[in-house]
Amino acid sequence: MSGPRMLGVLGGMGPLAGATFMQRLTLLTPAARDQEHIPAILWSDPRVPDRTAARLAGGEDPLPWLMRGIRGLEAAGCGAVAIPCNTAHGWFDAMQGATRLPILHIVEAAADDLLRLGVGAGRIGLLATKGTLAMRLYQERLEGRGYDCLVPEEAEMDRIVMPAIDRVKANRVAEAYAPLAESAARLMARGARAVVLGCTEIPLGIAAGPALPFPVADTIDALARAAVAWAKPAG
Repeated sequence: MSGPRMLGVLGGMGPLAGATFMQRLTLLTPAARDQEHIPAILWSDPRVPDRTAARLAGGEDPLPWLMRGIRGLEAAGCGAVAIPCNTAHGWFDAMQGATRLPILHIVEAAADDLLRLGVGAGRIGLLATKGTLAMRLYQERLEGRGYDCLVPEEAEMDRIVMPAIDRVKANRVAEAYAPLAESAARLMARGARAVVLGCTEIPLGIAAGPALPFPVADTIDALARAAVAWAKPAG
């Protein structure tokens, strides 16, 4: 069959982030009719154990659940996998080593999105879960591309950022806007040139209020753009 290749989406972490990724994938795809859009299968399994708890508190290992989803997407005939959950990328090497399918890396997608926004090497802010920050998923890859990552103080993470992420997961999205906008503004005040929204719940909270007056790299959109580039390569 002709047309774009089939994309597998490993979602459910959380469910709203996966559903929003599918919407953004559709809206960011250059298409004039149904048949020009990207065929995609969403594997949305919210039973995957908490990734931050697994990394920081000895919680249940999410890898067997992640691999169960990848195997389902393999069996469905997908040609690549996108995972709209940043913290799950702490298990990226294990997942990629156990599947023949390429897994699109959300941090690389975010770095490409910074360049799209005109934000080259330099100081940037990073909002993410405590698990993502502890694993240095963004810091190591972005520093390798010339960026210096500023992150919230630990007390701010406990008091503002993590509770706001929890509100999004609980479908109290509008309540997350003010604290997330405040944390992003604090990073800009410390000298950041842009802020990476490095948890896929964070863009959902930020979208619930007025647009922020500085550049932000939305990792849901960044991953969707990477998926479009994979499915419909130029030329």
